[in-house]
Amino acid sequence: MFFRKQFANVVEWQEFRDDMIFYKWKNDEIKKGSRLIIRPGQDAIFLKNGKIEGIFHDEGDYDIESQIIPFLSTLKGFKFGFNSGMRVEVLFVNTKEFVVKWGTPNVINIPAPGFPGGMPVRANGTFTFKVTDYVPFIDKIAGVRDQYLVEDVRIRISAVLDQLLMKWITREGKDMFNLQANSFEIARGIREDLDMEMIKSGISITGFNIISFNYPQEVQDMINKVASQGMVGDIGRYQQIAMTEGMASGKMSGGGTAADMAGMMMGMNIAGKMLEQMNQAGGQAFAGGAPQGAPQGAPHGQPPGAAPAAAGGQVRPNFCPNCGTKTGPANFCSNCGHKLI
Repeated sequence: MFFRKQFANVVEWQEFRDDMIFYKWKNDEIKKGSRLIIRPGQDAIFLKNGKIEGIFHDEGDYDIESQIIPFLSTLKGFKFGFNSGMRVEVLFVNTKEFVVKWGTPNVINIPAPGFPGGMPVRANGTFTFKVTDYVPFIDKIAGVRDQYLVEDVRIRISAVLDQLLMKWITREGKDMFNLQANSFEIARGIREDLDMEMIKSGISITGFNIISFNYPQEVQDMINKVASQGMVGDIGRYQQIAMTEGMASGKMSGGGTAADMAGMMMGMNIAGKMLEQMNQAGGQAFAGGAPQGAPQGAPHGQPPGAAPAAAGGQVRPNFCPNCGTKTGPANFCSNCGHKLI
């Protein structure tokens, strides 16, 4: 029994886990000749009656009697007895920065005009944290728990994340349909709030990122439709994109009926645009009077060969701007019925 009690200890973090934030050494009595092993990414904290005696950061293999005890605050003069050891706690802390994925388990109904119950939104991303203050960490967590895992922090963060997302999304009237554009500002505000809460336990939130916001499918379809309609104003760009998408999908491959139909429709659109521009240009050119060299019989403000001017001074176009058919004396196109003046 005597020799067993005198057997030296090796104080170390056994069975190290990447997802474990701290580890308590099981044996609370250190014998003469014992050694302390600190591995990379670990700090060793010596505790006596719940108070910190010393913190050791540098990795290495140390003789406790000669290299550790002299640096303990109230135990620096401790001498090992013949058959007794030093009763202290040793806490190992994982010093790395942890990266955690997060996601809203349920939709968040954000107040928005036109959505009586709020617009349902989901979000996901990552956050990072590390232990930075050992005094509150030991007081609030390590002093009352045998272990603390990354999952424990994730659960704690998730419990308040919905409220923080709601707060920072609605702050200063963010665009509900383009939240991604404001994701950096929203994430920064959430990180500050989370850090303020977690620092009370000695943990700092060092980063918070929003990867994406996700809307219900019907809302996303509406957003896409609004964006595409905003592009139709540039008819040339719209037609180029439509043709590119059709060719990429195989729906406009050479010789196909779809290709012929699309080509005909695009041709009619372009022709209609050109005729409309020509008619507008012609009307503007002769609006101030007949040009030099025009036949004397041509009415004032009307190009040679143009249809007679209607009452009120409007000029009937030579070609229908809708279908391109040659116009006659009537006020409506004889082919498609389009009103000419």
